[in-house]
Amino acid sequence: MSADVFDSDAPLDELRVIIRRDGGDVEMVKLPWGLQPRERGGRPFTVVRSEGRTSPAYRCLVPASEFRHRSHGKHYSFSLADGDWFYFAGIWRPATLEWPEAYAILTTAANDDVEPYHDRQMAVLRRDQRMEWLDLAVPEQELLQPLPVGSFKVERLREPVAPPAFAF
Repeated sequence: MSADVFDSDAPLDELRVIIRRDGGDVEMVKLPWGLQPRERGGRPFTVVRSEGRTSPAYRCLVPASEFRHRSHGKHYSFSLADGDWFYFAGIWRPATLEWPEAYAILTTAANDDVEPYHDRQMAVLRRDQRMEWLDLAVPEQELLQPLPVGSFKVERLREPVAPPAFAF
């Protein structure tokens, strides 16, 4: 299995591999990012605040090697300081007549490494927590916590440089 970079600016409906339970088995499937809005004509949503909610069914994991986020017009990369890859805690929903099967990612308060760039972040689970999330083996409020300070390596990404204008 591979874990890719996750860009928070990715387009709605971008296909991504998620991991979920299928009966007693664990399966990997590609689903679009973004859940159907609750109200007709509403906007689809890609992230869901975890506080005050429970997700006893339709849990999933979204593998990632790093996540990218834009803050104050600058782009940053966040990866685990130990170089390991991780999962985002997510939820998926079955298809309806109006919407395909899709997923969203849960959010938590930002940890101290991410907080200078944003007050929220996608809920990160270390690899040893993956089955605890899928199997509801540990209470959600224990799993969906910001990681300790120093958990992330933060790098500012180079901005694309436009080629010089051609002069006649």
